[in-house]
Amino acid sequence: MSDMEHRKTRVDLCVCTYRRPELENTLRSIAALTVPDRASVRIVIADNDLTPSARNLVERLRPQIPFDILYLHAPASNISIARNACLDAGGGDFLAFIDDDETVTPGWLSELMATTLETGAEAVLGPVRAIYPKDAPRWMRKGDFHSTFPVWVRGKVLTGYTCNVLLRRSSPLIGRRRFNLALGRTGGEDTEFFSRLHRDGGVIAYAPGALVLEPVPESRASFPWLLKRRFRMGQTHARLLEEKKIAGGMARKTGVAAAKVGYCMIASILFAAFPIRRNRAILRLVMHAGVIGGLLGVSELRLYGEETREARGNAG
Repeated sequence: MSDMEHRKTRVDLCVCTYRRPELENTLRSIAALTVPDRASVRIVIADNDLTPSARNLVERLRPQIPFDILYLHAPASNISIARNACLDAGGGDFLAFIDDDETVTPGWLSELMATTLETGAEAVLGPVRAIYPKDAPRWMRKGDFHSTFPVWVRGKVLTGYTCNVLLRRSSPLIGRRRFNLALGRTGGEDTEFFSRLHRDGGVIAYAPGALVLEPVPESRASFPWLLKRRFRMGQTHARLLEEKKIAGGMARKTGVAAAKVGYCMIASILFAAFPIRRNRAILRLVMHAGVIGGLLGVSELRLYGEETREARGNAG
C-alpha cells in the first residue's frame, strides 16, 4: 500500500461564489457526503463579490455543516481571483472545485478519489447533469445541451473544467499553477488551465460515477445564451491554437476554421426539420466562427461578473 493509503488524506472542497443564494443548497449537499475512509474534509468558500455578501449565509449554516469551513473574501467579479485564492489557501493532499449553483451526490467525492488513486492522474473530472425547468424548450431538454462531460480525443482527455474536478495538489504540475486573471470575466480560464496542464504532461482522468447536478435557470435556458457561450468557447480555442506552432500559421488555422463553418452550415440546412441536430450544427458553426474571431483579434465576450465603478475608472 502507498503512504497515502496509510495516513489521513486531506481534501479541500472549494466553492467560488458570487451573489448566489443557491450556495445554501450546495453546502447542504456537501454536508450529506459519504466521506471516504481515511479522509478528512474541509470546505473553502471564496466570495468573489466586491463586498463579503456570502459571509452571513456561510456563518448561518456553519453550525449545521459537519466539516470545517474556511471563508475567504476574494474580490471582485473575476472568477480567476477566487479560484486562485482557493489554490493559495489549499492545504490538503487534494483540492476539488464545484460551482455555487450545483449540488453533489452522496458518493461524489468517493468516486473522484477512487479514480485518482487508480490512475495517478493530476486531475479527475466528473459529469455535471443539467436539470431543466419544465418550460425549457423540448429540443433543449431532449438534446441535453447544458450538461457537461469531458471531450475525448484519441482516447485521452486534453482539457477540463472546474464545475466538477478533483486536483492532486501535491503534484508538481499542480502546485504553482494558477488561473489566468485576464480570463476571469470572459470565461475560458478553466479550459486554458487544464489544456496547459495536459500539455505539460499532466494526466486528466474521468470518474463517470462522480455526479454533480446543476439546475438550469430560465436566463440560460435559451438558444441565444447557448450561442453566446459557444462563440466564447471558440474564442478560447483560438487562443490555445495561437500557442501551437502549425505549418502555415494564421492563414492555415483560419482556413481550417472557415471550412468547419461551411460544413456546419450545410449540416444545419440538411437537418432543418430536426431541431436537435439542426441546433447542434448551428452551435458548432458559431463555435468555429468564434475561433475565426479569436484568431483575427475580436475582443472576447464577457460572460461573468459585473463591471464595478472602480474597474470603469481604471479602464484604459
